[in-house]
Amino acid sequence: MSGTAPPPDVPLILKGSDGRRRVVLAADRAAEAGGIRVGMPVAKAQVLVSHLVIHDADLDADAADLETLARWALRTYSPLVAADPPDGVVMEISGAAHLHGGEAALLEGLVQALADKGFEARAAIAGTWGAAHALARFIPKPVFILPKDTGGRALPSLPIGALRLSFGMAESLHVLGFETVGDLLAQPRAPLVHRFGPLLGRRLDQMFGHLDEPIDPVDLPDVIEVRRRFAEPIGAPETIARYTGKLTQQLCDALEDKGWGVRQADLLFTRTDNRIEAIRVGLAQPMRDVKRLTRLLCDKIETVDPGFGIEHMRLIATAAEPLPHRQVSATDDPAPGLATLLDTLSNRMGAERIYRLAPVESDVPERSMRKMSALGEASESAWPSHWPRPVRLLSKPERIATLAQLPDYPPKAFTWRGVRHLVIAADGPERIFGEWWRRDAEMLAVRDYFRVELTTGERLWIYRSGDGEDDKTGSREWFLHGVFA
Repeated sequence: MSGTAPPPDVPLILKGSDGRRRVVLAADRAAEAGGIRVGMPVAKAQVLVSHLVIHDADLDADAADLETLARWALRTYSPLVAADPPDGVVMEISGAAHLHGGEAALLEGLVQALADKGFEARAAIAGTWGAAHALARFIPKPVFILPKDTGGRALPSLPIGALRLSFGMAESLHVLGFETVGDLLAQPRAPLVHRFGPLLGRRLDQMFGHLDEPIDPVDLPDVIEVRRRFAEPIGAPETIARYTGKLTQQLCDALEDKGWGVRQADLLFTRTDNRIEAIRVGLAQPMRDVKRLTRLLCDKIETVDPGFGIEHMRLIATAAEPLPHRQVSATDDPAPGLATLLDTLSNRMGAERIYRLAPVESDVPERSMRKMSALGEASESAWPSHWPRPVRLLSKPERIATLAQLPDYPPKAFTWRGVRHLVIAADGPERIFGEWWRRDAEMLAVRDYFRVELTTGERLWIYRSGDGEDDKTGSREWFLHGVFA
């Protein structure tokens, strides 16, 4: 298909039907630059832009692709994901954002992951499905988070098209002079509903949170899951915890039958009002330890709002890996290992915050390490042994004010963060050259590093930018880059 696609500068639209009308369902940037908008009649689009390329929209294929994208997002980002036709997905991230470093990190990671797959995307976080849908499509930013304390003040200025109305209804509202969501809010509700039906009022209420809009999540094929329905709704935390333990036992039994271990588990609670609450836990290694998994799930029960009661629970192994059976004996030490601690910390603080550093083959200090899984295999590279390295490396070298003899001597004193320090001993210099193959600016770059000991007993790692003689090698300014134990 990509071989038959026109160049990016050629205006292209996809057409479909809205009742008896032929309308634009999608337009590329070249077409939008010519004034074409989604929902516009195709005849009008042809008048606006000459040499317009028109193709029929394949709605069935688009829906299937959107479903595939939603399943990918479910595995990766949230236990509650649904397709949001025609061009998006919606996720409930209340119980999963911390696993990705917070809301902002989740959004940025999502957009970047889609870009890596060849999709240009925008994403937004808001208190309601309707608000997030609107902001992601009508705020010209790749990522946008609507602050909780603003009361939705950014929403009234959005165009009417943000309300998920039919093309015909939106066009009729434009004819009557309504341009923004705020224009509709300023009008009495009854005449609008009488003329346009209940959908208009429902969309307004859903956008501002006056009417709940539950997510009907997609399901993953071929996953191991167990479920429990209740004759009478439950709501007490201790009751929820008890049934969580029973479901965990059933899930681990099913995993053992197949020789698998769980790496990610989602526990879904369907309330009496049809709203779904969910919690997700991730694991450092595949396992099927009932007590450990139950504890991780029960630690998050306090985040679940049971409403007027929970009538259905589902426990799903959304990520699982082969885990062979291991013979144990009565003499085995049952003490928990490092994986247990990592699982607890990851699910409380976020998996992105738990890592270890591995060496990378680079002489430049800030490039000589990378983050990796705390339980990952050891790297074949090793830290340099000919010169010691500090236990703490500053994320960015900090400038220090000093007077020093040039070119081969460290300073006798320097000022850092407003405090003057006296140097009583020093070792160096260790000369590090720039990596010229990365960029031209490092062709002549030089740093001279010194280990210095202060009168307070602290040992610091400082360097001079340049060799002290040739200005082309550096600015001759001094920086503090690390702290020794």
